[in-house]
Formats: sequence, C-alpha cells, structure tokens
Amino acid sequence: MNARHPAVRGARPPVRYPDRVVWMDGRLLGGAEAAISIFDRGARDGEGLFETVRVSNRHPVRWTTHLERLVLSAAELGFPVPASPSELRTALAATLEANALTDAVARVTVTRGVPGSRPTRSGAWIEVEPLAARLWNAPSGVTAMVSRVAFTPGALGRHKTTSRLAYALAREEARAVGADEALLASAQGELLEGTVTNVFVVIGDACVTPPLASDILPGTTRAWALRAAAESGLAVAERTIAVRELATADELFLTNAIQGVVSVARLEGRAIPGRAVAARLAALHAQLIETDARARD
Repeated sequence: MNARHPAVRGARPPVRYPDRVVWMDGRLLGGAEAAISIFDRGARDGEGLFETVRVSNRHPVRWTTHLERLVLSAAELGFPVPASPSELRTALAATLEANALTDAVARVTVTRGVPGSRPTRSGAWIEVEPLAARLWNAPSGVTAMVSRVAFTPGALGRHKTTSRLAYALAREEARAVGADEALLASAQGELLEGTVTNVFVVIGDACVTPPLASDILPGTTRAWALRAAAESGLAVAERTIAVRELATADELFLTNAIQGVVSVARLEGRAIPGRAVAARLAALHAQLIETDARARD
C-alpha cells in the first residue's frame, strides 16, 4: 500500500449518470465521460454562465436573443472568449441528433476555465433533455408561495450564473409545501422574481412587474411579454411591488423561456381569480414559437 495514498475503506457504490449525450468542448460524450476538471473555475467557484433554450422541431427558439445575453454577460464579467454562437449552434444540432430529440430543453453552459493557462478559453458544454419532462403540467395554473428567506440578488442577479444555491434552496422550500414555484422577496418586502421565472401582477387595469433596477434577471420572455402586453393595449409598468399587494392582485403570472407564460392559480393557499391577461399572452407566445421555428434564424 502506498503510504501517501492509503486505500479508501467502505467504497461508495458507483454513481448512475444520466443516459444522454452531451457536447463538451468540441466533443460528444456520454455518461461518465462528460466530466469537468476540478481545477475549472466553474467547478471550484461557481464561475459559470448558462442559457436555457426551448427547442421546437429541432429549432432553438429565440437563439440569437439568448446568445446575446450570454456573450454580454461573459464580456462584462471578464470571462475568456466563449465559443462562437455559430459553433454552439452547430454543436446543439449535433447534440439533439445524438439524443434523438426534436422538442427539447437545451442548456448552454460556459465557465471561466482553468486559471493560469494563456491564452485561456472558457469551458463549454451543451446538454439536452425532452421538453415534456420540464413543462409544468398545470393547465389551470400553477401554485406558488413566497419564500420565507429574504433574498438579495446583488449585482450578479442580473446575470444567469451557475451559482444557484440560493435559488435551489427556495425551490426546495416550495416543494416542501407542494408548490410549483417560490417567489423571492427582499428583506424590505419587495417582490423580486421567482427561482426560475419572472413575475407579473395584474392590479386593476395595469400589468406590472418588478424593475430591472432591483438586480433581477432580465428574462428574455419577460422582455417579450412587456412588449406584447403593451402592443395588445394593456397598461404596462415596471415598478416596485410590495409583497402585501399580492393579497389583492386580480391576476398573477410567471414567465420564462421554457414554460412561456403561466398563470398562478393559487398563492399561499389563496385562489387567484384572473386568467385573461396570461391566457392572451400565452396564446401570443405559442404563435411566437411557431413563427420562430419556421423562420429558423
């Protein structure tokens, strides 16, 4: 036995890896092969960025919008130059084909790579999974709760980083009470966002959402919903929303790139009566997906 490397007693059972193919730094890999170095700053320190993209008929919906956000965040946060959008698009197509998927959820992740090497290139991988497995099965609306833990996004809140522990803990809090989503609020009682969604509240004739100045994520579907609502003749506003206002909200809905626009049917056990605005926007978003898939940008 090597004294420097003593045998480990009570070896753990082998890990069961997902049975799917991943594109990683230029190669298609499966299962245990898809591994990242412990020296990569994404693994060591959570220094990574990602985009989650809906794929319809093998077409990534609003691909350019997602990649623009990724590239801008990488530049602002000092990441090495990531793979080009065209290279990632080609890699996504290969990953979808390798997994025999047509409608999917794709996650594109880049990291700050291994420090100390020059020139440094960011690490990158793409993973895909069936769309149906990720969609909320709630045709009448989802249930939500307000996290009991005060949330402070900070300056990084407006970037989609891989440092997700605070969000993951809030989602576990929601699951513990049978809710689909947890809404996050500041210590001052200011509504911010969901763990994986942006939040819209209909109060009277106005459709309002928390402002980006609160350091929330500038969601791609959030931006689309603001434009679509205004073009539909609705009064739209970005303003601070107190959590207490939710008690008298006429309607509450959530947005993200995968779910689209989803009504909240119950919040903290209270039924939310309205569905009209969310239903209108959901129908428009479905049209957007169909049109975008046909355009194949």
